[in-house]
Amino acid sequence: MQVETLRWRGGRLELIDQRRLPLEFTYFACDDAAQTAAAIRDMVVRGAPAIGCTAAYGVALEAQCHAGAARAQFDAALETAFRVLAASRPTAVNLFWAIERMRQRHAQTRNGSTQAASEALLDLARQIHRDDVEINRAIGCHGAALIPDGACVMTHCNAGALATAGHGTALGVIRSARDAGKRIRVIANETRPYLQGARLTAWEMVQENIPVTLVTDNMAGYLMQQGRVDVIVVGADRIAANGDTANKIGTYTVAVLAERHHIPFYVAAPLSTIDTATTDGSAIPIEERDPAEVTGFCGMRWAPEGVGVANPAFDVTPAALITGIITEKGVIDRPDTDKIRSLFRN
Repeated sequence: MQVETLRWRGGRLELIDQRRLPLEFTYFACDDAAQTAAAIRDMVVRGAPAIGCTAAYGVALEAQCHAGAARAQFDAALETAFRVLAASRPTAVNLFWAIERMRQRHAQTRNGSTQAASEALLDLARQIHRDDVEINRAIGCHGAALIPDGACVMTHCNAGALATAGHGTALGVIRSARDAGKRIRVIANETRPYLQGARLTAWEMVQENIPVTLVTDNMAGYLMQQGRVDVIVVGADRIAANGDTANKIGTYTVAVLAERHHIPFYVAAPLSTIDTATTDGSAIPIEERDPAEVTGFCGMRWAPEGVGVANPAFDVTPAALITGIITEKGVIDRPDTDKIRSLFRN
């Protein structure tokens, strides 16, 4: 897929405005950390790896704005940038991983000029960007081996090129299986309430001529019961040390249904999505989003005024329901704390 989810052009960060897809394809430009944080918070960009890359560029933008300033002013601006970006969304751990890497690079530049520091931070953001594409391709390669020829693959939400720097995690597995010559069909759950499956996953698959069928979320169980799903692959926003996985709301439901119907359920994610400091899924913060996302969409309201609304953006799938986690280092079968810990030792 040649579309660039995020790109650095003319000293600015440009993001595909995913709020407008599939009806309109346009880029949203950011000039500083505050604008970048707003783009993350407002869902211009979404998906844990893409959020991490975007946050890294947000720090680089702020550094660029203050390059040449006195060191104290530069450091203060960067500290504000770290704080603003970290507050943009709470669940996707790649955000905090990328910010920490940028913090470390900033600390390493304290004895040099602010101009040199700015250049070093941009170099690291670009490296994070490049690395993510390569990591996703490695995930795709490992995952493709798990997909039978002729399989129908169900996915939930969007874990494609649009959720990463390129290629994708869950959709990267599907792309890689297709590129290996396998005949693959996709069922995309629409993913209420923000419709990432309907708007984004379906769009990506159509762009690549991969056969895709769009269904509403509450059709998933019926399709499994009818034997029309061979394997399920989803992405992740945060994986706890024991393998419990936070992903878009509704993923847990799909995992429970998959176990009931004996269908393999895989999570595809980079190691940067594994939060080894979080013991299990109960400690993963779950973002609660605007009620308006549930009561209507794109300015149209269908729920009555005064109704109460719950809008958790994510849920947690216990490790016991996960057949395997597909990473750039290989597949963790039936994940648990020891298996995940060993992956970081190798």
